[in-house]
Amino acid sequence: MWPVCKKELRQFFSSLTGYIAIIVFLLVNGLMLFVFENNIFDFGYATLDRFFQLSPWILLLLIPAITMRSFAEEFKAGTYEILQTRPLTRKEVIAGKYFGSLIVVLIALLPTVIYIFSIQKLSSNEGIDVGATVGSYIGLVFLASVFTAVGICSSSFTNNSVVAFIASVIGCALLYYGFGAISHLPGLSGGADYYLEMVGIDFHYHSISRGVIDTRDVIYFITVVILFLSITNRNLLKR
Repeated sequence: MWPVCKKELRQFFSSLTGYIAIIVFLLVNGLMLFVFENNIFDFGYATLDRFFQLSPWILLLLIPAITMRSFAEEFKAGTYEILQTRPLTRKEVIAGKYFGSLIVVLIALLPTVIYIFSIQKLSSNEGIDVGATVGSYIGLVFLASVFTAVGICSSSFTNNSVVAFIASVIGCALLYYGFGAISHLPGLSGGADYYLEMVGIDFHYHSISRGVIDTRDVIYFITVVILFLSITNRNLLKR
């Protein structure tokens, strides 16, 4: 697994594309948080809510860009057949690809910790809510883990990286926002709307963001990751 993981990391950071993707992610977050309209200075109190509201939508574009070449490029270049000759099981290959992409996402998230110290220093009162902030970061990690699994799965369906990117963006958007949007339809009110909303990522992400780690939310994220990696395994089995 680790040789594949290291190969993914080496491939991503061997060109400027990888660095540019991470820089754009940090730049957009920084501008939205400190510069553009409705920034943190307009709020008048120390909070990172704006960052945690915006990050899922930026990750929705960043992660598919990271994962789109995972298997699609292997299929297109014909190197997947070579990969199969290595002393690695199919599950180890999938796990290596998955963790390699996830580590890249976590590297992109790591510098945002600076925001906490910056806001804490700028605050003139009690400062930032540490519990809610830690919970939100945990929620972001779980969110990134699901988006990465969706991206890896989408890449296993095609040998075209652009198609994999588009399919991954649509899949992540539907999982994050789609079920919540459907649950607000008038005909579903009265009980069904709540259970339908629970299927979406947004419900569980905001639940963890309150600073309370509920085992039901953790189980949900792990289950969705396993589901999409299982679909990926099945796709590779057909090949």
